[in-house]
Amino acid sequence: MKIWVIGRKQGIIIALTILLLFSGIYIGKTAVTETSAGKRDLPIYCVDKQEKVCAISFDAAWGNEDTHQLIEILDRYNVKTTFFVVGSWVDNFPESVKELSDAGHEIMNHSDSHPYMTKISKEEMIKEVESCDKKIENITGKKPTLFRAPYGDYNNEVVGTMRETGHYTIQWDVDSLDWKNLSAQEITDRVISKVKPGSIVLFHNAALNTPKALPGILEKLLDDGYTIVPVSEIIMTENFCVDNTGKQCAITENKS
Repeated sequence: MKIWVIGRKQGIIIALTILLLFSGIYIGKTAVTETSAGKRDLPIYCVDKQEKVCAISFDAAWGNEDTHQLIEILDRYNVKTTFFVVGSWVDNFPESVKELSDAGHEIMNHSDSHPYMTKISKEEMIKEVESCDKKIENITGKKPTLFRAPYGDYNNEVVGTMRETGHYTIQWDVDSLDWKNLSAQEITDRVISKVKPGSIVLFHNAALNTPKALPGILEKLLDDGYTIVPVSEIIMTENFCVDNTGKQCAITENKS
């Protein structure tokens, strides 16, 4: 049997080599894990646009006292928008869903019972969106293709699951904060100061001062040269990516 005698200097070199090898493996795995965990699957907050175009959206989950009034205001300015409705709201106000649809507004999915989507299972997520889809389609004849998470609450699984069910998850980059019962002037100033080409604006029906603020907002945006469209008309449905700010951008093919 041979016995190898290793000097102090050699021993230090071998020990350092072994340490670096194991450190490299560990760091590599950590880096992969962190990169994987840090990669966020984001909804669409806004769209990369050069021309002055924006989308206006409303969330409908609770009351219904001003829906008809909102329709009249939007019709006055010939503006079409997107209403994200909860399934239980459809149950309670089917006539309003039909009126919105007949007026040319999009009716899209806001879940069936307005839960925090990140706190329920994937199976429950699918049930929530499919149930709401069916209720909307039964009235409008159109299956929703857009989804907005209740409370704006999402994670990778929510966005990915919605994609699997055929829905683009839509957030917003301009929040009117109308649900906080801000004054009409505060809502107007807030929205007008934040809208930019490609913006998606969030309002709510049954908010105290939205009907008072909406005419001035529409007039200002239109006077500034904006075209206001439903959300489905501002987003891209293929050949796009969503950057780390939530902006949807086109992927251009490199033909060189």
